[in-house]
Amino acid sequence: MDPLGIAVVLGIVEGLTEFIPVSSTGHLILVGHLLGFVGEKAASFEVAIQLGAILAVVFLYWRRFIDLIPTRSVVHSDSTLKGWSGLGRITLATIPALFVGFLARHTIKEQLFTPLAVTWALAVGGVAILFAEKLVSHRRSYSLETLTMGQALGVGLFQVLALWPGTSRAAATIVGGMLVGLERKGAAEFSFLIAVPIMFAATGYELIKMRVFFATQDLIQFGVGFLVSFLVALIAVKAFVSFLSRWSLAPFAWYRIAVATIFYFATRGRTL
Repeated sequence: MDPLGIAVVLGIVEGLTEFIPVSSTGHLILVGHLLGFVGEKAASFEVAIQLGAILAVVFLYWRRFIDLIPTRSVVHSDSTLKGWSGLGRITLATIPALFVGFLARHTIKEQLFTPLAVTWALAVGGVAILFAEKLVSHRRSYSLETLTMGQALGVGLFQVLALWPGTSRAAATIVGGMLVGLERKGAAEFSFLIAVPIMFAATGYELIKMRVFFATQDLIQFGVGFLVSFLVALIAVKAFVSFLSRWSLAPFAWYRIAVATIFYFATRGRTL
């Protein structure tokens, strides 16, 4: 497949999977492996096109981000996710993964960015989602507007698990949010909010590190992947939030297990 075709395919995969609990990085690694798009540049490209999906969330939730600006009106708001209160909770939920990710970045990229590691993470994550759904099914859940600092830190610690490609940042943070007491929709929306700073940091780091290696045709490929991921993520996020208003995460868990099984047998006998 030509580079632009690869960019379109990976852009669709990124946009569809970034904010739902199936692991965008895992899918990008597996699909890239099947397309023959592998190596250092492929890994950096896969991180870089996340920028499109990030901006889709900023576009959809711009009011949430505006509310984080400290003003007199938000200071007296009942919501804990406005002004300094909201910034503090998002920062607390972001720091653990940024800290661990920075210290272990080389080990993660060298040891865990492989189809076999991703396959196992997809399967284990699927089982974990089913377990979490069963655990919280009879618990009382609360609105995102009541989020405490302790709950924010709890979600942040769960986000560290997502440094293993295939685990899914969305799965880790949404399940983490549910386990600390948030309703599904609120857990998903908080997952979207805390994704922005950590994904901007990861994307910015990759772009700065790889900027000298990108030729003109690489920049065109990145632009196509960026645009496709942005447009697809707009649709995927809205559909996912609507889905969570009526259903549990169980279908995503079974999907992860099915994909892991398919890729395991599809690549059996090949170099993983």
